[in-house]
Amino acid sequence: MITVENLHKHFGGFHAVDGASLTIGEGTITGLIGPNGAGKTTLFNVIAGVLPPTSGRVTMAGEDITGLPPHALFHKGLLRTFQIAHEFGSMTCRENLMMVPGGQSGETLWNTWFGRKRIAEEERALRAKADEVLEFLTIEHLADQRAAEVSGGQKKLLELGRTMMVDAQIVFLDEVGAGVNRTLLNTIGEAILQLNRERGYTFVVIEHDMDFIGRICDPVICMAEGKVLAEGTLDEIKADEQVIEAYLGTGLKNKDMVGA
Repeated sequence: MITVENLHKHFGGFHAVDGASLTIGEGTITGLIGPNGAGKTTLFNVIAGVLPPTSGRVTMAGEDITGLPPHALFHKGLLRTFQIAHEFGSMTCRENLMMVPGGQSGETLWNTWFGRKRIAEEERALRAKADEVLEFLTIEHLADQRAAEVSGGQKKLLELGRTMMVDAQIVFLDEVGAGVNRTLLNTIGEAILQLNRERGYTFVVIEHDMDFIGRICDPVICMAEGKVLAEGTLDEIKADEQVIEAYLGTGLKNKDMVGA
């Protein structure tokens, strides 16, 4: 699904991503771990078009997408979420979902005057789809609540719901567990697994919680200092000498790998 070849992203003299190469297989849930400052989020940002690469190449299903802006990648089915949820706080949870699909008739002035019937029909369909997504994520009781008023974990579920409002092919999830209690994190994990198994979503997940990574991700890729160190199952990664050294360098013990 995604191939990254010798990718570099420099900020002045700092090499946040330093020659990273990896592949993301279609239909997988790939975990991306590594010590703080390893370059994981920067790698996400470059792949998703938020940042231009300094050099290197990114392809999606064989098509070169290097440097394409986020809106172009969105239409190709590549979506990402952020460490801090980017909800529209004054809108309800349902409205946050309904606004996701592009090309809606109500976006043009002409249609607001002469295409009101079409707009109404589209809104009914979008409302029904949004309600289905909220029910799938077990947050249907929040449909009419302002998004700013729900918990951090519920906002993460809402972000996942946005990917379900369009034909997502691959979704990059950046620290879905940040600020989320264990119960909601389990709900998020189950939703990811179900979307993967039933709808064929491909996921790439950055997460600090190794139990969460071990439960839903295979393979797991470890980064450090902007480079890819190892790839395999979580047990294989935790036994890799380079990975152990990278984590020991942050003051962590291998058996307690919780930072990514």
